[in-house]
Amino acid sequence: MSRKPVHSTILNLVPEGRRKRAFRKIFNISITPIVQEISPPKYHHEDPETSVQLVCDQCPPGTYVKQHCTAAMKTECAPCATNHYSEYWHYSEECQYCNGLCKELQYVKQECNSTHNRVCECIEGWYLELEFCLRHRKCPLGFGVVQPGTPDSDTICRRCSKGFFSNETSATAACQPHTNCNALGLKMAVKGNATHDSVCYQSTEPSLPKCEIDVTLCEEALFRFSVPSELAPNWLNILVESLPGMKVKRENLEWIKQRHSSHEQIFQLLKLWKLQNKEQDVVKNVIQDIDLCEKGVLKHIGHMNLTMDELLALMQSLPGKKVGKDDVKNTLLVCNPPKQILKLLSLWRIKNGDHDTIKGVRHLKTKNLPPAVAQNLKKLMRFLHSATMYRLYQKLFLKMIGNQVQSLKAGCL
Repeated sequence: MSRKPVHSTILNLVPEGRRKRAFRKIFNISITPIVQEISPPKYHHEDPETSVQLVCDQCPPGTYVKQHCTAAMKTECAPCATNHYSEYWHYSEECQYCNGLCKELQYVKQECNSTHNRVCECIEGWYLELEFCLRHRKCPLGFGVVQPGTPDSDTICRRCSKGFFSNETSATAACQPHTNCNALGLKMAVKGNATHDSVCYQSTEPSLPKCEIDVTLCEEALFRFSVPSELAPNWLNILVESLPGMKVKRENLEWIKQRHSSHEQIFQLLKLWKLQNKEQDVVKNVIQDIDLCEKGVLKHIGHMNLTMDELLALMQSLPGKKVGKDDVKNTLLVCNPPKQILKLLSLWRIKNGDHDTIKGVRHLKTKNLPPAVAQNLKKLMRFLHSATMYRLYQKLFLKMIGNQVQSLKAGCL
C-alpha cells in the first residue's frame, strides 16, 4: 500500500480557497527576483499635460529617450546615431558623442559602437600620463623591474637586494640572483654586487693573479710632470745619480736611451726606478704620499661600475692599439669595479708603447660611451693635469732628488 507524502496530506486539509491564495503567494515570492532582474530601471518624470509625477522605464545601452512616458504610453527609446553611444541604462534625450581620433603614439584598442566609446591606448613601451603617452622608465644598473609598465602605468623599479644584481638598463629585466659558485663546484673569483654577477673559476686551476698595476695614474702623471720642457744635455745621468735607493744599472739606462725619445726617457727611467725600488723603505715613504692623489682618482671613477660591454666600448674608443675582449674579461676576473678602469688604462698604455695615458684619454671618442662615463674621465684627466701634480712635485719629487736637481730644473725652465 503506497503512502502519500506528508506535505500533500497537510495541504489537503487546507480549504481550497486558502490553498489557492497560498499557491499564489508562493508563486509571487519565487518569481519576484526574476522580474526585478529583467525589469528596466525607473526614473521619475512629470507629465507636462497633467503635472502628475510618473515612474518611467529607462532606456537600455545603445539607445536614448526619444519620448518620455505618459499616463497612457511607456518610454519610447531609439537607437543611438552613428559615432554616438550610451553605455548604461539612462533617461537622457541624447547619446554621448564618441571620442575623436586617437592621439600621437596611441592606437585604437576598441572602435566606437552604439554601446561603447572609442578606446585609445598607448603603443607598447609607453603609458598614458595627463593625456600624453610617455615612454616607460628604464631601471638603471643595480635596480630591477618589480612591476612592468602597462599602457596606464609606468615601470616600478627597486634596488636589487643582497644576493641579486642587474647589469643592464632595462624596462623589463628583474634583478637576477648571483651565481652560486659553491653549488657549481667552483671557487669565487669576484664577489657579486648590485651591478654585476659573481665570477667563478675552476677550483683545479692555479690561483688567479692579483689586480696589479705597474704605474698608477697619479705616479704616471707625476713622472711625466717631472720632465722639463727643455732638457739639459746631461739631465738623465744627473737624475740617475740623484734618485734615492737602488740605482738603475748603466746597461738599463743605455737601453732606455736607445729606444725612447729624450722626453720619454725620463718617464721610462722613473718607472724602472720605481719597480726596482718598490720594496725599499725610502721609496715606500715617498710613494705612500701619493695615496691622497689616488683617493681623488677614485672620487671621479670609483662609483662607475661598468659592464663588460661598456668597458670594451671604452677601450675601443681610445686611440692607437686596442685592448681586446679577452683582456677586459680577465680584468673583470681579477679586479674589483673601482680598479677595473685603472687596470685597463694601464694595459692600454703598455700596449701602445707607454703612450701618455692623459693624452690618450683626451683623444677619447665619446660617440659610443654613456655621457656620464666620458664626462667623468675628462674631469679625471683635468684633475691629473692640474695644480695637484705641481704640489706633489714640490713635496715628493724635489724631496727625493734634492736641491741639486731642483736648481737645475729651475735653470732649464
